[in-house]
Amino acid sequence: MARTDRDTLSEPGRPKRNWRPKVQLDSEAFGAFAEAAARFMGTGKFIVYMTVFVIAWISLNVIGIYGFRWDEYPFILLNLFFSTQASYAAPLILLAQNRQEVRDKLSLDEDRRMAAQSRADMDFLAREIAAIRMHIGELATRDFVRGELRNELRELAERLERTDRGSDE
Repeated sequence: MARTDRDTLSEPGRPKRNWRPKVQLDSEAFGAFAEAAARFMGTGKFIVYMTVFVIAWISLNVIGIYGFRWDEYPFILLNLFFSTQASYAAPLILLAQNRQEVRDKLSLDEDRRMAAQSRADMDFLAREIAAIRMHIGELATRDFVRGELRNELRELAERLERTDRGSDE
C-alpha cells in the first residue's frame, strides 16, 4: 500500500467527531433531586415499598403466572436490580450529604457573624451603661436635693432666730 501525503505524522489529521451527547444539567435541580431521593430512601415508606416489591417479585417467580417465570431462583435479575439501585443510590446520598455540608457551613458562618455582631452590640451597650452610671454619680438625686434643702432651711431658720434675738435685745 502506498502512503499518501495525509498519512504522514507531520500533518494533523481530520478532527474526529465527538459522538457523545452534550448534556447540560442544572446542578441545583439535580442536587434537589438527589436530596429528595436520599430523603425518600431514608424513610420507612421506602422500606415497605421495597419489601412489598421483593415479596411480589419472588412470589410471582416461584408460582409463575401462566407458566411464565422471568427470574427463576436464585433470582439473579432481582439481584442485578438491587445492585443497580445501590450503584445509583450511593452517589445520590453522597451528593445530598455534600449539599447539606455546604448548607451547614453557610449556616455556621452566619451564626458566627451574628455572634460577633451580638458581642459587639453587647460591648457597646456595656460601655454606654458604664457611661450612664458615671454621669448618674455626678447628678443630684431627689433625696440629696431634699437633704440639701433641709440643711439650707435649718441654716436660714437659725439665722432668722439670731437676727430675731438680736433685734429683741
